[in-house]
Amino acid sequence: MISKFKFHFAALCCSIPLFGAAQEKDPAEYVNPFIGATTSTKIAASAHGGGKTFPGAATPFGLTQLSPNTITGGDNGSGYSYEHTSIEGFAFTQMSGIGWYGDLGNFLVMPTTGPLRTNSGKEGNDIKGYRSYYDKSTEQAKAGYYSVKLTDYNVKAEMTASPHGGIMRFTFPANEQSRIQIDLARRVGGTSTEQYVKVVNDHAITGWMKCDPSGGGWGNGDGKPDYTVYFYAEFSKPLKNYGVWEVAIPSNANRKREAIESKDFQSLTAHANILTGCNEKQGKHLGFYTTFNTTAGEAVLMKAGISFVSMEGARKNLQQEITDWDFNAVYDRSREMWNDALGKIKISGGTTEQKVIFYTALYHSMIDPRSFTDIDGNYPGGDGTIHHSNKFTKRTIFSGWDVFRSQMPLQTIINPRVVNDLINSLVELAEENKTKYLERWEFLNAYSGCMIGNPAVVVLADAYMKGIRDYDVAKAYKFAGNTMERLGNGKLGYTPDNISTTLENAYDDWCMAQLARGLGKMDDYSRFTNQSKNYKNVFDTTVGWFRPKDAKGNWLAWPASGRLEQSYGCVESNPYQQGWFVPHDIEGLTGLLGGNDKALADLESFFEKTPDNMLWNNYYNHANEPVHHVPFMFNAMGRPWLTQKWVRTICEKAYHNSAEKGLVGNEDVGQMSAWYVLAAIGLHPLCPGDNRYQICTPLFDTITIQLDSKYASGKKFIIKTINNAPENKYIKSAKLNGKTYEKCWLDHNVLGNGGILELTLSPEPNHNWGLK
Repeated sequence: MISKFKFHFAALCCSIPLFGAAQEKDPAEYVNPFIGATTSTKIAASAHGGGKTFPGAATPFGLTQLSPNTITGGDNGSGYSYEHTSIEGFAFTQMSGIGWYGDLGNFLVMPTTGPLRTNSGKEGNDIKGYRSYYDKSTEQAKAGYYSVKLTDYNVKAEMTASPHGGIMRFTFPANEQSRIQIDLARRVGGTSTEQYVKVVNDHAITGWMKCDPSGGGWGNGDGKPDYTVYFYAEFSKPLKNYGVWEVAIPSNANRKREAIESKDFQSLTAHANILTGCNEKQGKHLGFYTTFNTTAGEAVLMKAGISFVSMEGARKNLQQEITDWDFNAVYDRSREMWNDALGKIKISGGTTEQKVIFYTALYHSMIDPRSFTDIDGNYPGGDGTIHHSNKFTKRTIFSGWDVFRSQMPLQTIINPRVVNDLINSLVELAEENKTKYLERWEFLNAYSGCMIGNPAVVVLADAYMKGIRDYDVAKAYKFAGNTMERLGNGKLGYTPDNISTTLENAYDDWCMAQLARGLGKMDDYSRFTNQSKNYKNVFDTTVGWFRPKDAKGNWLAWPASGRLEQSYGCVESNPYQQGWFVPHDIEGLTGLLGGNDKALADLESFFEKTPDNMLWNNYYNHANEPVHHVPFMFNAMGRPWLTQKWVRTICEKAYHNSAEKGLVGNEDVGQMSAWYVLAAIGLHPLCPGDNRYQICTPLFDTITIQLDSKYASGKKFIIKTINNAPENKYIKSAKLNGKTYEKCWLDHNVLGNGGILELTLSPEPNHNWGLK
């Protein structure tokens, strides 16, 4: 499967040189959206599955994503898995790299021929439906484009995106029963619970799909999803033989994933009532179809605008962004958007494989936080009403526990306006829904409560310290304080039964202290600084490591496997992994561990015992976020050459140009990829909220970072390497703007001023560089 994939991807970029020649192509041409596009638990060797990315068409931070969907239900958040052999349709909205059953996957379009089928069918099952097998060798994905041949119908499907919509082109065979059908009820991990569709004229339809927790979706309903997707769609072929299908869903029916995965659900939806010529319908489970004659090779197009505000908003979005039926022109604009976005970091040198992995990682880091705002500035508020802003773009899908580590710090460098938008969005949401605190995992205005800690506080502190402040700072600070009061370690100074939450909350307190100091609130600064030391409250000197306590202060029983016990007081980790999360007080942590030398020996062992494939494991588990800062701790502990060694090793072994093995763990809305981008350019934070980037060994000869003039005084920051080669993983010496530089970190303000960091590389470590 892997070799077949590499063959047909090579067909897309066969003229790329094999090794290290000067970059001749635009950045978008290196993007391989298939990287990480599997949900397989077997391939990932973990119940969490693979990268879970989607291969479909999108624009940078755009509202829409046009992508194939191979599966509904289960923990398949992207709706697609590369090893599947059939496709059930092409949706206009997707999530990237997430578990917890997923959501979106709305407005599912499928070109078909022959008799109308109203159920999706199931792969590897005797239940037939509108689903089709596809020819894997025809499947292509580029930045802003996707295509495939559906073998059951002999139809070529192509799609490309605009920021608020998209266009699909279907090339049909000669057939008197060719068709475009749209399953309005379909949704990843469940169904929409109510739909409406209206025929506007002989070429257009409009309507909406309501998605709430009773229909499953995000967290199978536990994520509190509650949104409505509005659409306005036009067809290049007139609506003559059309209609609506309606499934008789019982009033007490379960609409969640466990129900829709069943044979009973397939049987129920297969026997829908067909309403021929129906012009308008509202119901619980609807679909729309239009049937027409086609000649061999005839292309029929459908374009749609999507909105989370109104049908009128969807119409405006479409009519402003896609004015005609020129599919190629829409794709050209999408590709241009990606070249502009990806061009904010230009690289030279390195291998073709490294360039593909790098630009795909950068691409994946710019899917979210996506726009939630229509082209006219309207957006859905947290109070259920329509709001309008000319000052910022409302953004959504904040995977906080993941993205505060690498994804948001990357955007503070290359897309500070997006970070500013996100903070505005979170602050205004807290105001609108009257909660007055900052959510840790926000999804389409829903307070999902997913994961732990208070990552919005971290993102706010990191942005503020870097001069990103175009929001109501006083309100943001107040809501951040409310967040820590409500969701921090509280009066006990620790979170009962939970090491992970205690340590994360202590770090969040430190971030609040930095905000307080920046605002001149010195009493708050002292209080939060003291609270940031509370991680020590769950360190047990009798076992020499972190250990959960109950609410009465008693230690929980120490397991036979000790700190390697997964989920022992930890979230998606074990105490050995989570215990390194004290990024704000490395000196204090090493003191608990018996001093710097003893801590270093333990940390080296942590990496040395990591399996070579870096799949899910009990040591350095790059497949999940709690350890993503750990390689950079060596810099802070006086062994920068070990940061250089292990970061290079992770880049080589945890990232590949492959669908099924491209990412060792879930992409998690850009975090996994952003880690690679920052590591590959040689600058990664250890402690967001502290303006220092830890220097590691870049992968490329030259990296040119385009700076935003609104937030930086310089135009470009350039990183150059001398003697760059695979074996030269160590930094021998450094110069900053022509002067000798002995620090293993670089301040954000220095980067923002522009300049040149020059690193001379060597196959042997220099034990004297980087110790200042």
